[in-house]
Amino acid sequence: MLIVQKYGGTSVGDLERIENVAKRVARTKDAGNDVIVVVSAMSGETNKLIEYAHHFSKNPSPREMDLLLSAGERVTSALLAIALKEMGYDAIALTGRQAGIYTDDVHTKARIDEIDTTTMQNHLKEGKIVVVAGFQGITREGEVSTLGRGGSDLSAVAIAGAMGADLCEIYTDVDGVYTTDPRIERRAQKIDKISYDEMLEFASMGAKVLQNRSVELAKKLNVNLVTRSSFNDNEGTLITKEENIMEQPIVSGVALDKNQARITLRNIKDEPGIAAKIFSTLADENINVDMIIQNVGQDGTANIGFTVPENELEHAKNVMEKLEASENIEFDSNIAKVSIVGVGMKSHSGVAGIAFSALAKENINIEMISTSEIKISMIVAEKYGELAVRILHEAYGLDNRS
Repeated sequence: MLIVQKYGGTSVGDLERIENVAKRVARTKDAGNDVIVVVSAMSGETNKLIEYAHHFSKNPSPREMDLLLSAGERVTSALLAIALKEMGYDAIALTGRQAGIYTDDVHTKARIDEIDTTTMQNHLKEGKIVVVAGFQGITREGEVSTLGRGGSDLSAVAIAGAMGADLCEIYTDVDGVYTTDPRIERRAQKIDKISYDEMLEFASMGAKVLQNRSVELAKKLNVNLVTRSSFNDNEGTLITKEENIMEQPIVSGVALDKNQARITLRNIKDEPGIAAKIFSTLADENINVDMIIQNVGQDGTANIGFTVPENELEHAKNVMEKLEASENIEFDSNIAKVSIVGVGMKSHSGVAGIAFSALAKENINIEMISTSEIKISMIVAEKYGELAVRILHEAYGLDNRS
Protein backbone atom coordinates (compact mmCIF):
# COMPACT_ATOMS: atom_id res chain seq x y z
CA MET A 1 0.00 0.00 0.00
CA LEU A 2 0.95 3.61 -0.49
CA ILE A 3 0.08 5.67 2.57
CA VAL A 4 0.35 9.45 2.84
CA GLN A 5 0.67 10.67 6.43
CA LYS A 6 0.36 14.29 7.49
CA TYR A 7 1.50 15.53 10.90
CA GLY A 8 0.31 18.88 12.24
CA GLY A 9 2.18 21.46 14.26
CA THR A 10 1.34 20.00 17.68
CA SER A 11 2.39 16.53 16.51
CA VAL A 12 5.87 17.87 15.63
CA GLY A 13 5.91 20.56 18.32
CA ASP A 14 9.35 19.74 19.71
CA LEU A 15 12.27 17.39 19.11
CA GLU A 16 10.82 14.62 21.27
CA ARG A 17 7.55 14.72 19.34
CA ILE A 18 9.40 14.64 16.01
CA GLU A 19 11.20 11.53 17.28
CA ASN A 20 7.84 9.96 18.18
CA VAL A 21 6.55 10.77 14.69
CA ALA A 22 9.66 9.11 13.21
CA LYS A 23 8.87 5.94 15.18
CA ARG A 24 5.28 5.94 13.93
CA VAL A 25 6.41 6.46 10.33
CA ALA A 26 8.95 3.64 10.77
CA ARG A 27 6.22 1.24 11.97
CA THR A 28 4.17 2.06 8.89
CA LYS A 29 7.19 1.37 6.66
CA ASP A 30 8.00 -1.86 8.54
CA ALA A 31 4.45 -3.08 7.83
CA GLY A 32 5.40 -3.21 4.14
CA ASN A 33 3.96 0.11 3.01
CA ASP A 34 5.40 2.86 0.87
CA VAL A 35 5.20 6.08 2.86
CA ILE A 36 5.05 9.77 1.99
CA VAL A 37 5.02 12.07 5.03
CA VAL A 38 3.79 15.67 4.87
CA VAL A 39 4.69 17.89 7.82
CA SER A 40 3.65 21.26 9.20
CA ALA A 41 5.92 23.72 10.94
CA MET A 42 6.57 23.07 14.61
CA SER A 43 3.77 24.61 16.68
CA GLY A 44 4.36 28.30 17.28
CA GLU A 45 7.03 28.66 14.58
CA THR A 46 4.78 30.24 11.96
CA ASN A 47 3.46 32.81 14.44
CA LYS A 48 7.03 33.61 15.45
CA LEU A 49 8.00 34.24 11.83
CA ILE A 50 4.96 36.46 11.35
CA GLU A 51 5.98 38.48 14.41
CA TYR A 52 9.47 38.88 13.00
CA ALA A 53 8.04 40.26 9.76
CA HIS A 54 5.71 42.66 11.57
CA HIS A 55 8.65 44.03 13.54
CA PHE A 56 9.78 45.64 10.31
CA SER A 57 6.47 46.23 8.50
CA LYS A 58 2.76 46.33 9.26
CA ASN A 59 2.07 45.18 5.70
CA PRO A 60 4.98 43.04 4.54
CA SER A 61 5.16 41.98 0.90
CA PRO A 62 3.15 38.77 0.25
CA ARG A 63 6.01 37.44 -1.88
CA GLU A 64 8.53 37.83 0.94
CA MET A 65 6.03 36.44 3.45
CA ASP A 66 5.71 33.26 1.38
CA LEU A 67 9.47 32.87 1.29
CA LEU A 68 9.65 33.49 5.04
CA LEU A 69 6.75 31.31 6.19
CA SER A 70 7.70 28.34 4.02
CA ALA A 71 10.85 27.99 6.12
CA GLY A 72 9.00 26.45 9.07
CA GLU A 73 7.90 23.35 7.18
CA ARG A 74 11.31 22.92 5.57
CA VAL A 75 12.92 22.80 9.02
CA THR A 76 10.49 20.11 10.22
CA SER A 77 10.86 17.97 7.10
CA ALA A 78 14.65 18.05 7.32
CA LEU A 79 14.65 17.18 11.03
CA LEU A 80 12.26 14.27 10.51
CA ALA A 81 14.34 12.89 7.64
CA ILE A 82 17.49 13.16 9.79
CA ALA A 83 15.73 11.31 12.65
CA LEU A 84 14.61 8.52 10.31
CA LYS A 85 18.08 8.15 8.82
CA GLU A 86 19.56 7.83 12.31
CA MET A 87 17.06 5.01 12.95
CA GLY A 88 18.37 3.18 9.90
CA TYR A 89 15.71 4.16 7.34
CA ASP A 90 16.47 5.67 3.96
CA ALA A 91 14.57 8.96 4.02
CA ILE A 92 14.72 12.14 1.97
CA ALA A 93 13.25 15.57 2.70
CA LEU A 94 11.75 17.60 -0.14
CA THR A 95 10.51 21.18 -0.35
CA GLY A 96 7.25 21.85 -2.14
CA ARG A 97 9.21 22.75 -5.26
CA GLN A 98 11.30 19.58 -5.13
CA ALA A 99 8.11 17.54 -4.66
CA GLY A 100 6.71 19.02 -7.88
CA ILE A 101 3.84 20.99 -6.35
CA TYR A 102 2.91 23.76 -8.82
CA THR A 103 0.48 26.50 -7.80
CA ASP A 104 -1.06 29.67 -9.17
CA ASP A 105 0.67 32.97 -8.39
CA VAL A 106 -1.61 34.25 -5.60
CA HIS A 107 0.86 34.70 -2.77
CA THR A 108 -0.13 33.60 0.79
CA LYS A 109 -3.26 31.78 -0.44
CA ALA A 110 -2.20 29.93 -3.58
CA ARG A 111 -4.12 27.04 -5.10
CA ILE A 112 -2.50 23.88 -6.38
CA ASP A 113 -2.63 23.62 -10.17
CA GLU A 114 -0.69 20.42 -10.72
CA ILE A 115 1.68 17.96 -9.05
CA ASP A 116 4.52 16.44 -11.05
CA THR A 117 4.96 13.17 -9.17
CA THR A 118 8.11 12.05 -11.02
CA THR A 119 10.58 12.85 -8.23
CA MET A 120 8.45 11.31 -5.48
CA GLN A 121 7.78 8.21 -7.59
CA ASN A 122 11.50 7.72 -8.22
CA HIS A 123 12.38 8.00 -4.55
CA LEU A 124 9.66 5.52 -3.59
CA LYS A 125 10.98 3.05 -6.17
CA GLU A 126 14.35 3.29 -4.46
CA GLY A 127 12.68 2.30 -1.18
CA LYS A 128 12.94 5.70 0.44
CA ILE A 129 10.55 7.34 2.87
CA VAL A 130 9.67 10.68 1.28
CA VAL A 131 9.20 13.60 3.69
CA VAL A 132 7.56 16.65 2.10
CA ALA A 133 7.37 20.15 3.54
CA GLY A 134 3.64 20.95 3.56
CA PHE A 135 1.83 24.26 3.03
CA GLN A 136 4.02 25.30 0.09
CA GLY A 137 4.63 25.00 -3.61
CA ILE A 138 6.18 26.84 -6.50
CA THR A 139 4.69 29.00 -9.25
CA ARG A 140 5.47 28.47 -12.93
CA GLU A 141 7.70 31.54 -12.68
CA GLY A 142 9.75 29.86 -9.94
CA GLU A 143 8.39 31.87 -7.00
CA VAL A 144 7.82 30.19 -3.65
CA SER A 145 4.10 30.11 -2.74
CA THR A 146 2.10 29.09 0.32
CA LEU A 147 -1.40 27.63 0.44
CA GLY A 148 -2.97 29.55 3.30
CA ARG A 149 -4.80 28.21 6.34
CA GLY A 150 -4.87 24.40 6.46
CA GLY A 151 -2.25 24.31 3.71
CA SER A 152 -0.40 21.23 4.97
CA ASP A 153 -3.62 19.21 4.95
CA LEU A 154 -4.17 20.38 1.38
CA SER A 155 -0.64 19.32 0.43
CA ALA A 156 -1.23 15.84 1.85
CA VAL A 157 -4.61 15.35 0.16
CA ALA A 158 -3.35 16.65 -3.18
CA ILE A 159 -0.28 14.39 -3.06
CA ALA A 160 -2.44 11.40 -2.11
CA GLY A 161 -4.72 12.08 -5.06
CA ALA A 162 -1.90 12.64 -7.55
CA MET A 163 -0.01 9.55 -6.39
CA GLY A 164 -3.10 7.33 -6.26
CA ALA A 165 -2.45 6.59 -2.57
CA ASP A 166 -4.54 3.95 -0.84
CA LEU A 167 -5.00 6.10 2.25
CA CYS A 168 -4.28 9.60 3.54
CA GLU A 169 -3.88 9.83 7.30
CA ILE A 170 -4.17 13.26 8.95
CA TYR A 171 -2.55 13.20 12.39
CA THR A 172 -3.49 15.92 14.88
CA ASP A 173 -3.91 16.25 18.65
CA VAL A 174 -7.46 14.79 18.58
CA ASP A 175 -8.32 11.20 17.78
CA GLY A 176 -11.14 11.67 15.31
CA VAL A 177 -14.49 13.31 14.61
CA TYR A 178 -17.06 13.23 17.41
CA THR A 179 -20.85 13.37 17.42
CA THR A 180 -20.44 16.77 19.07
CA ASP A 181 -17.80 18.73 20.94
CA PRO A 182 -16.78 16.53 23.93
CA ARG A 183 -16.13 19.70 25.93
CA ILE A 184 -19.85 20.49 25.69
CA GLU A 185 -21.27 16.97 25.97
CA ARG A 186 -19.09 14.46 27.81
CA ARG A 187 -21.10 11.58 26.31
CA ALA A 188 -20.08 12.52 22.77
CA GLN A 189 -19.04 9.46 20.77
CA LYS A 190 -16.25 9.15 18.22
CA ILE A 191 -17.58 8.53 14.71
CA ASP A 192 -15.98 5.57 12.89
CA LYS A 193 -17.00 6.64 9.38
CA ILE A 194 -18.45 9.85 7.98
CA SER A 195 -19.19 11.03 4.45
CA TYR A 196 -17.38 13.87 2.72
CA ASP A 197 -20.58 15.95 2.67
CA GLU A 198 -21.21 15.51 6.39
CA MET A 199 -17.59 16.38 7.18
CA LEU A 200 -17.90 19.51 5.05
CA GLU A 201 -20.89 20.59 7.11
CA PHE A 202 -19.02 19.98 10.36
CA ALA A 203 -15.97 21.84 9.08
CA SER A 204 -18.06 24.82 7.92
CA MET A 205 -19.50 25.09 11.41
CA GLY A 206 -16.18 25.40 13.14
CA ALA A 207 -15.03 21.80 13.71
CA LYS A 208 -11.26 22.17 13.77
CA VAL A 209 -10.31 18.63 12.83
CA LEU A 210 -10.08 19.44 9.11
CA GLN A 211 -10.42 22.53 6.93
CA ASN A 212 -13.15 22.78 4.28
CA ARG A 213 -10.70 23.01 1.40
CA SER A 214 -9.04 19.73 2.36
CA VAL A 215 -12.33 17.83 2.54
CA GLU A 216 -13.54 19.34 -0.75
CA LEU A 217 -10.32 18.27 -2.45
CA ALA A 218 -10.51 14.78 -0.95
CA LYS A 219 -14.04 14.41 -2.31
CA LYS A 220 -13.00 15.69 -5.74
CA LEU A 221 -9.99 13.34 -5.91
CA ASN A 222 -11.79 10.43 -4.19
CA VAL A 223 -9.14 10.20 -1.46
CA ASN A 224 -10.00 8.15 1.62
CA LEU A 225 -9.07 10.30 4.62
CA VAL A 226 -8.48 9.15 8.17
CA THR A 227 -8.09 11.71 10.93
CA ARG A 228 -6.48 10.40 14.12
CA SER A 229 -4.22 11.37 17.01
CA SER A 230 -0.43 11.18 16.86
CA PHE A 231 -0.36 10.74 20.65
CA ASN A 232 -2.10 7.35 20.87
CA ASP A 233 -2.90 4.29 18.75
CA ASN A 234 -6.70 4.70 18.79
CA GLU A 235 -8.58 4.11 15.56
CA GLY A 236 -9.49 7.39 13.92
CA THR A 237 -12.43 8.52 11.79
CA LEU A 238 -12.61 7.51 8.11
CA ILE A 239 -13.93 10.24 5.80
CA THR A 240 -15.10 8.62 2.59
CA LYS A 241 -17.85 8.34 -0.02
CA GLU A 242 -21.38 7.93 1.28
CA GLU A 243 -21.76 4.57 -0.46
CA ASN A 244 -18.79 3.20 1.51
CA ILE A 245 -20.76 3.54 4.76
CA MET A 246 -23.01 0.51 5.18
CA GLU A 247 -25.09 1.51 8.22
CA GLN A 248 -25.60 5.24 7.95
CA PRO A 249 -27.35 6.76 11.00
CA ILE A 250 -30.14 9.28 10.42
CA VAL A 251 -28.20 11.97 12.29
CA SER A 252 -24.42 11.80 12.58
CA GLY A 253 -23.83 14.68 14.93
CA VAL A 254 -24.69 18.06 16.39
CA ALA A 255 -22.58 21.18 15.87
CA LEU A 256 -22.51 24.55 17.60
CA ASP A 257 -21.29 27.78 16.03
CA LYS A 258 -21.08 30.78 18.37
CA ASN A 259 -19.42 33.00 15.76
CA GLN A 260 -22.78 34.25 14.53
CA ALA A 261 -24.57 37.60 14.44
CA ARG A 262 -27.98 38.56 13.08
CA ILE A 263 -28.98 41.64 11.14
CA THR A 264 -32.67 42.48 10.80
CA LEU A 265 -34.04 45.11 8.42
CA ARG A 266 -37.59 46.12 9.30
CA ASN A 267 -40.22 47.84 7.19
CA ILE A 268 -38.27 47.86 3.94
CA LYS A 269 -40.13 48.36 0.68
CA ASP A 270 -41.55 45.08 -0.59
CA GLU A 271 -40.54 45.49 -4.23
CA PRO A 272 -38.64 43.41 -6.80
CA GLY A 273 -34.87 43.74 -6.60
CA ILE A 274 -34.54 44.97 -3.01
CA ALA A 275 -33.16 41.66 -1.70
CA ALA A 276 -30.81 41.40 -4.68
CA LYS A 277 -29.49 44.90 -3.95
CA ILE A 278 -28.85 44.11 -0.28
CA PHE A 279 -27.14 40.76 -0.75
CA SER A 280 -25.16 41.63 -3.86
CA THR A 281 -23.74 44.64 -1.99
CA LEU A 282 -22.72 42.40 0.91
CA ALA A 283 -21.19 39.91 -1.54
CA ASP A 284 -19.19 42.68 -3.19
CA GLU A 285 -17.73 43.44 0.24
CA ASN A 286 -16.85 39.73 0.72
CA ILE A 287 -19.22 39.42 3.68
CA ASN A 288 -20.44 35.84 4.06
CA VAL A 289 -24.21 35.65 4.53
CA ASP A 290 -25.53 32.38 5.94
CA MET A 291 -29.18 32.07 6.96
CA ILE A 292 -31.87 34.35 5.47
CA ILE A 293 -35.52 34.78 6.40
CA GLN A 294 -38.04 37.23 4.91
CA ASN A 295 -41.49 38.11 6.23
CA VAL A 296 -43.87 40.05 3.99
CA GLY A 297 -46.34 42.43 5.63
CA GLN A 298 -49.69 43.70 4.43
CA ASP A 299 -48.72 47.35 3.96
CA GLY A 300 -46.20 47.05 1.15
CA THR A 301 -43.26 46.47 3.49
CA ALA A 302 -41.22 43.45 4.51
CA ASN A 303 -38.75 42.36 7.18
CA ILE A 304 -35.51 40.62 6.19
CA GLY A 305 -33.26 38.90 8.71
CA PHE A 306 -29.95 37.23 7.97
CA THR A 307 -26.85 36.03 9.75
CA VAL A 308 -23.18 36.83 9.20
CA PRO A 309 -20.03 35.71 11.05
CA GLU A 310 -19.75 37.73 14.25
CA ASN A 311 -16.23 38.83 13.34
CA GLU A 312 -17.66 40.45 10.20
CA LEU A 313 -20.50 42.26 11.99
CA GLU A 314 -18.83 45.68 12.22
CA HIS A 315 -18.00 45.59 8.52
CA ALA A 316 -21.58 44.54 7.73
CA LYS A 317 -22.94 47.37 9.91
CA ASN A 318 -21.00 49.95 7.93
CA VAL A 319 -22.18 48.49 4.63
CA MET A 320 -25.85 48.36 5.67
CA GLU A 321 -25.86 51.89 7.06
CA LYS A 322 -24.37 53.25 3.83
CA LEU A 323 -26.84 51.24 1.80
CA GLU A 324 -29.79 52.94 3.54
CA ALA A 325 -31.98 49.97 2.78
CA SER A 326 -33.99 50.56 5.93
CA GLU A 327 -34.36 53.20 8.61
CA ASN A 328 -34.88 50.44 11.17
CA ILE A 329 -31.88 48.10 11.36
CA GLU A 330 -31.24 45.82 14.33
CA PHE A 331 -28.00 44.00 15.14
CA ASP A 332 -27.72 41.06 17.53
CA SER A 333 -24.52 39.20 18.32
CA ASN A 334 -25.96 37.23 21.26
CA ILE A 335 -27.03 34.29 19.15
CA ALA A 336 -25.69 30.83 18.31
CA LYS A 337 -26.30 28.40 15.47
CA VAL A 338 -27.07 24.81 16.41
CA SER A 339 -27.10 22.28 13.57
CA ILE A 340 -27.90 18.61 13.20
CA VAL A 341 -26.08 16.85 10.36
CA GLY A 342 -26.64 13.49 8.68
CA VAL A 343 -26.93 12.09 5.17
CA GLY A 344 -29.57 9.69 6.50
CA MET A 345 -31.92 12.62 7.02
CA LYS A 346 -32.82 12.87 3.35
CA SER A 347 -34.55 9.48 3.41
CA HIS A 348 -36.34 9.87 6.74
CA SER A 349 -39.30 12.09 7.58
CA GLY A 350 -39.92 13.74 10.93
CA VAL A 351 -36.27 14.53 11.68
CA ALA A 352 -36.92 18.25 12.08
CA GLY A 353 -39.94 17.61 14.28
CA ILE A 354 -37.78 15.77 16.82
CA ALA A 355 -35.49 18.81 17.12
CA PHE A 356 -38.32 21.32 17.40
CA SER A 357 -40.15 19.27 20.03
CA ALA A 358 -37.01 18.63 22.09
CA LEU A 359 -36.10 22.31 22.22
CA ALA A 360 -39.69 23.43 22.87
CA LYS A 361 -39.88 21.05 25.84
CA GLU A 362 -36.98 22.98 27.41
CA ASN A 363 -38.50 26.38 26.48
CA ILE A 364 -35.72 27.18 24.01
CA ASN A 365 -37.08 29.48 21.31
CA ILE A 366 -35.94 28.90 17.71
CA GLU A 367 -35.42 32.28 16.06
CA MET A 368 -34.42 31.20 12.54
CA ILE A 369 -34.38 27.89 10.66
CA SER A 370 -32.45 26.74 7.59
CA THR A 371 -32.63 23.27 6.06
CA SER A 372 -30.92 21.20 3.38
CA GLU A 373 -30.93 17.51 2.48
CA ILE A 374 -28.39 16.67 5.18
CA LYS A 375 -28.54 19.57 7.64
CA ILE A 376 -31.00 21.49 9.80
CA SER A 377 -29.65 24.68 11.37
CA MET A 378 -31.42 26.70 14.05
CA ILE A 379 -30.61 30.07 15.56
CA VAL A 380 -31.16 30.29 19.32
CA ALA A 381 -30.12 32.75 22.02
CA GLU A 382 -26.41 32.33 22.71
CA LYS A 383 -27.02 31.52 26.39
CA TYR A 384 -28.96 28.41 25.32
CA GLY A 385 -26.48 27.21 22.68
CA GLU A 386 -24.64 24.56 24.69
CA LEU A 387 -27.83 23.36 26.38
CA ALA A 388 -29.45 22.96 22.96
CA VAL A 389 -26.51 20.82 21.81
CA ARG A 390 -26.89 18.48 24.79
CA ILE A 391 -30.67 18.25 24.33
CA LEU A 392 -30.40 17.41 20.63
CA HIS A 393 -27.53 14.99 21.18
CA GLU A 394 -29.77 13.01 23.50
CA ALA A 395 -32.91 13.42 21.39
CA TYR A 396 -31.29 11.66 18.42
CA GLY A 397 -29.76 8.89 20.50
CA LEU A 398 -26.19 9.99 19.88
CA ASP A 399 -25.25 9.51 23.55
CA ASN A 400 -25.31 5.74 23.07
CA ARG A 401 -24.15 5.47 19.47
CA SER A 402 -22.01 2.37 19.02
